[in-house]
Amino acid sequence: MATSTGKTHCVTCGKDRVAYKCEGCLQSFCLNHLNEHNITLSIELDELENQRNLFRQILTEQKTNPEKHSLIDEVNQWERDSITKIQERAEMSRQLVRQYINKHTNTIETELCKFTEQLRNIREENDFNEIHLIRLKENLDELKENFVKSSNISIQQESSSFISPIRVIVFSNGKINTNVKWKQNGITVFGRNELNRPWGMCIDDSNQSIIVADTGNNRIVEWKIGETSVKVIAGNNGQLNSPKSVIVHRDQNNDCLIIGDCGNRRVVRWPRRNGTAAETILSNVSCHGLAMDRHGDLYIADWDKHEVRRLKIGDANGTIVAGGNGSGTRLDQLKNPYGIAVDQNFSVYVSDYQNHRIMKWTKDAKVGIVVAGGQGQGYHLNQLSHPCGIIVDELGTLYVADYDNNRVVRWSKEAAQGDAIVRQPNALGLSFDRQGNLYVLDYSNSTTQKFETDRN
Repeated sequence: MATSTGKTHCVTCGKDRVAYKCEGCLQSFCLNHLNEHNITLSIELDELENQRNLFRQILTEQKTNPEKHSLIDEVNQWERDSITKIQERAEMSRQLVRQYINKHTNTIETELCKFTEQLRNIREENDFNEIHLIRLKENLDELKENFVKSSNISIQQESSSFISPIRVIVFSNGKINTNVKWKQNGITVFGRNELNRPWGMCIDDSNQSIIVADTGNNRIVEWKIGETSVKVIAGNNGQLNSPKSVIVHRDQNNDCLIIGDCGNRRVVRWPRRNGTAAETILSNVSCHGLAMDRHGDLYIADWDKHEVRRLKIGDANGTIVAGGNGSGTRLDQLKNPYGIAVDQNFSVYVSDYQNHRIMKWTKDAKVGIVVAGGQGQGYHLNQLSHPCGIIVDELGTLYVADYDNNRVVRWSKEAAQGDAIVRQPNALGLSFDRQGNLYVLDYSNSTTQKFETDRN
């Protein structure tokens, strides 16, 4: 749509003519060049429609044939690789068994030849009685038994698999509508008399429960929706010392908690089945934050070493993926990392507590970039003050527990500043349920607050 503006400067030919202003780009065109401009817009619209048609075709193909999805390709490749490993291990084992069988058979055959020679000599000399026959029979039975038993070889299955199991992980915190708002009055769902200085939390959607690191009571507790009290699920007998972070790890092979047992300077895997012992998976670490990516790799924020470490399954020490260059303000440094989050592209987001900023480290990056805060400690919307728990959704939107500013801040991707979505004293940890309700740990009042989405 264009409107006449009288004689003015045409942006295309540069002449002063009767011109028409495009209400889209707000540029003025003479009549000839206005037609050209409209044709250009029509061509762009056609191209957009072609792209839409191509996307519709891709969407239809995936709907009718989900086997072509890239994730199915990953599963198929894992299957092929696993079969190859099994075949290689089986062939190696067969060769070892063949070598033993040949050696063992030759040994028995040598003994049998000696026995045959004894029989021949006795028959030729014709000098034997019942005692000789009994001894010969015992010798033959022993040969047979040794042949059958193969007592010094067996097949055993190792308890630890040489094939890494795969798991399908679906993230509950997906894409949150950027226009959603939350009611400003939080509801205390539990705490007060049940918690003592809680630090970390997570939501277990499958159990409809909230799990909290009850730091001051040296334990992990669970509160299920509809229940009136919490249940201690780890650390009830003095096994934990100031746990500050907890996440759930559940797949076809695991149902456990991963706990940052800060006071004991370790990270432990805590099976949720009764009678199963906890296992230390990393020692000498002051873990304040935990996260897990879609491959099941674990990320650990080490407060004292100013680094974030990724720990793959079976890895003893892990790999530094953020920081690790001492305490400092450079982009390759952190200063007391706290909360961490990992997106679908394996980028790591870190709440850099003492630097009052959120850092993003893309996969294999040597330095990070500031994605929130970084303007010094303060209360303005482009600043943070000791950020703690963080969440990142599929759009790259960050949700930050801005501890000293007593608020939770939403920071859109590449935005210059955030917006305070709720006010909450000493917001330390945070999480969302599947309905988009926000849960925040109130450290100073030792409670868990629920902020429901505002539908109005």
